[in-house]
Amino acid sequence: MAKPDERVLRPSGFDLGQTLQEALRLHGAGRLREAEKLYTRALKAAPDNFDALNLLGALKAQSGQMGEALRLLTSAVKINPRVPDALFNLANVLHALKRDAEALDCLDKALALNPADPQTLLNRASALLSMKRPQEALANLDAVLASQPRNAAALLSRGVARAGLGRHTEALDDFNAVIASAPGNPSALYNRGNTLLQLGKPAEALTDFDRALAALPEHRLAWNNRGRALEMLNRHDDAAASFGKAIALDKDYADAHFNLALTLLALGKLDQGFAEYEWRWKRTGVTDRRRDYRRPLWLGDFPLGRKTILLYAEQGLGDSIQFARYAPMLANAGARVVLEVQPELKALLGGLPGIASCHARGEALPAYDFQCPLGSLPLALKATSGNVPAPIPYVTADAARIDKWRPVIEALPGKRVALAWAGHVHHINDANRSIALAALEPLLAQDGVSFVSIQHELRANDAEMLARHGNVTHLGGQFADMADTAAMMPLVDLVIAVDTSVAHLAAAMGRPTWVLLPFTPDWRWTLTGERSPWYPQARLFRQPAIGDWASVVANLRDALAADIKL
Repeated sequence: MAKPDERVLRPSGFDLGQTLQEALRLHGAGRLREAEKLYTRALKAAPDNFDALNLLGALKAQSGQMGEALRLLTSAVKINPRVPDALFNLANVLHALKRDAEALDCLDKALALNPADPQTLLNRASALLSMKRPQEALANLDAVLASQPRNAAALLSRGVARAGLGRHTEALDDFNAVIASAPGNPSALYNRGNTLLQLGKPAEALTDFDRALAALPEHRLAWNNRGRALEMLNRHDDAAASFGKAIALDKDYADAHFNLALTLLALGKLDQGFAEYEWRWKRTGVTDRRRDYRRPLWLGDFPLGRKTILLYAEQGLGDSIQFARYAPMLANAGARVVLEVQPELKALLGGLPGIASCHARGEALPAYDFQCPLGSLPLALKATSGNVPAPIPYVTADAARIDKWRPVIEALPGKRVALAWAGHVHHINDANRSIALAALEPLLAQDGVSFVSIQHELRANDAEMLARHGNVTHLGGQFADMADTAAMMPLVDLVIAVDTSVAHLAAAMGRPTWVLLPFTPDWRWTLTGERSPWYPQARLFRQPAIGDWASVVANLRDALAADIKL
């Protein structure tokens, strides 16, 4: 805290300098109310006094009165813009008010006056992290730690920056360093828990969240992420309770509501789950696309009669295929149904029974009376675990496209098995649901099988590995859209896939489908057993423990060998 200006103003015997010195002493002693009275008295005597404005502004910020602090500190900086301390104080207030771009500007001005000041660099990094600019923040934090290698605040922030850049192992080192010197630091424990989740270590993460919550029981983010750890451990009832704690602390906490929805759906509580699922539009980083459709939202509140309803995709390809089963139901009830889907699905889903028209996202749409996102149809039609519609098959392949691929597939000897082992590399759950092609080597060695790779995107070394197997034909790169993928399905004897759109497609077509599932499966595949009510014909192969694909592949090979003998 800066010392007041020594210049003294003495109207009617009033000593401004002495008053500010006494106020500063009280302020430093934590006697904020008494200090505030003296600062206020000084300002009455000298309304434009820089020191009084700066010090009272800092006190107001310390007391949580950010609006008043902003007014005072803005005035101080206007009077004297070349005092780093005032710029620093103003930046802190702007950061607290989530005006980080302005805070960054103040901190840059402070650094121009006082280069390499560790606390200013640290606060600049905090502003950059709030602005989702971790790479820039990292440079500031490295500069602080170069001179102060044990600075706990800098280590903690550097861990957050590294985690934001996906450098989770390095982030873990930073959080470990903080916790080594301060074992009960709740912020370090919380952030280490988050990093452990990213590294696929939910049991260890759970321990950290519990320790953080012991110190800060009202930490809603920790309750939410504790629930995520419990989900990963397949402890869904406990997860639901943890999400409930987060929601009790903040009834509008959308991320916790959405996570609760996924847990309830996994538990088969579809009516409750789909009600909570509507919170997906308010999640962090999500844009509510429903606002782009100007007609009223329909959620089953009344019969549609002969009205036209637009149903539109708003998630992944697999979700669109799964929820498209409801579109013919609305058409059968008398509604005129218009579909808007991803371009890859236009040709495929345009053939759904009763659909008036199907459009790729971005194309001009016909007039419609109501709109509903595909993911909200289970709520609108009151889905429960006992009434999941499974009119399999509800998706069919185009005959001309089947004929296009027929010569290639029918020339293959033995049992023909289509194979997809990975989803989109940027999917949030990719590390959990996809399998490395190398892990499938025991399966590819099965005699009497011709494998057809329908993998759209190959990853590092996949092409070389496929080339080593004479019984594998790679066709996925030649598919124009999902209608091409669908045309392959009637020509093979079996489809084996991880949890991607390929699994949804094959199962929706009623083709023999085996799905490889991680220990913590997506809610639609339920938690136990070999069947899902959404795709009852598909056979599910589950990991017995986190990351144990070897057991899944072994079971898969045994099942395939037995199937060949039949």
